[in-house]
Amino acid sequence: MARKRKELPILENVTITDVAAEGKSLARVNDLVVFVPFAVPGDVVDLRIRKKKHSYCEAEVVRFIKYSKVRTEPMCQHFGVCGGCKWQNLPYEEQLRAKQQQVFDQLSRISHVALPECLPILGSELTSEYRNKLEFGCSNKRWLTQEQVASGETFDNMNAIGFHITGAFDKILPIEKCWLMDDLHNQIRNEIRDYAFAQDLSFFDLRQQKGLLRDVMIRNSDTGEWMVLVQFHFETESDPQTAHALLAHVGERFPQITSLLWVDNQKCNDTFGDLPVHVFKGNDHIFEVMEGLKFKVGPKSFYQTNTRQAYHLYDVARRFAGLSGSETVYDLYTGTGTIANFVARSARKVVGVEYVPEAIEDAKVNSELNGIHNTSFYAGDMKDILTEEFIAENGHPDVVITDPPRAGMHADVIETILRAAPGRIVYVSCNPATQARDLIALDKGYRVTAIQPVDMFPHTPHVENVVLLERRNGLGEYS
Repeated sequence: MARKRKELPILENVTITDVAAEGKSLARVNDLVVFVPFAVPGDVVDLRIRKKKHSYCEAEVVRFIKYSKVRTEPMCQHFGVCGGCKWQNLPYEEQLRAKQQQVFDQLSRISHVALPECLPILGSELTSEYRNKLEFGCSNKRWLTQEQVASGETFDNMNAIGFHITGAFDKILPIEKCWLMDDLHNQIRNEIRDYAFAQDLSFFDLRQQKGLLRDVMIRNSDTGEWMVLVQFHFETESDPQTAHALLAHVGERFPQITSLLWVDNQKCNDTFGDLPVHVFKGNDHIFEVMEGLKFKVGPKSFYQTNTRQAYHLYDVARRFAGLSGSETVYDLYTGTGTIANFVARSARKVVGVEYVPEAIEDAKVNSELNGIHNTSFYAGDMKDILTEEFIAENGHPDVVITDPPRAGMHADVIETILRAAPGRIVYVSCNPATQARDLIALDKGYRVTAIQPVDMFPHTPHVENVVLLERRNGLGEYS
């Protein structure tokens, strides 16, 4: 017989005191640290413990006794269930304060290297409709909220298009309206849903690996272009025809779409970087414009998802690089060459390296589009490409700009940078924790001389951070 699960206690009349990591808030009950989602400092609540460890626990609010004075009304109807915008109930100025503190805490507590004072965080110009890209999953397993389960409400159709639920990888929370992108994306997504319902199209079952409609990616740009990519899972001879009928309907309904694409994905996950992308209508790309430069963005290209803040982020990187026009710059994890081309006019030569071959081809095109002739780009695994032979062939870097994924830099890459000994390293990071880890390895040859947080993602705990490191034998403070 299965052992009866022990009921964890209710904590009563608890005051939330601070903001914690991962968008949670924090309270202390005697010697116990309690992490709580969807609460803000100043809330007085009753909590149900969900998971308990020796010195901390995770809990959820079961009753609000008193609401905090700093609490603000969330704008989204899906807040509290969708795991995306965890801080919509926190005023934006408080979000910025928390992110600034988060950056400094992680850099100091993890790296233990000497740090200068952190520059004031650069807040986002837009706090809604700021994203240029969103992805929505399609599933035959709709997520039901606690209220829907408690009410006994039943649904004839359990298909849904929306966001994956944390901890329930095969279930999708249906999204009616998301505030993170121009409202046209809501209209496009909901039209795909309504057409699929009306035509009785099958939605993907992640466990069974069957169903036609799998994923929808929507991108837009400051040039007014829109890209829509629909992932299908073909099983029968008629599936391609059915899929093309859906695409034809969407293309006719929304003439704003300049790039309408599709993928047949037979894999166990929704990534399509290794799959062919087919053009149904329009182009295989859209364009972004930044400081007079034009950037081609394809379906597999990485481009910062907050276009306006991307300019400020790259401007910080360029200022930290301190270029005079005579330098050789290495732009590691270059993506579509955005930073490389952005700084090229201020450097003698820029060398970009990126893992995704399609992104490198876009980077080359971006240089050609903008009449930039002092860049070169290479595709491959960073730790394999960035060797001493590569440096001998392409020239010694005076400045290295690195913008790695959330996992940070591979140890071999760091060692190669240390051996190359550039005068300055500009480290752009979307994860200050792994950035702090990498600072430990870089500390043997470099000193941190500037820290600049940049908020790219309002209402979320995510924050970008730019760190300037200067070689120890000949430092000059950044100002």
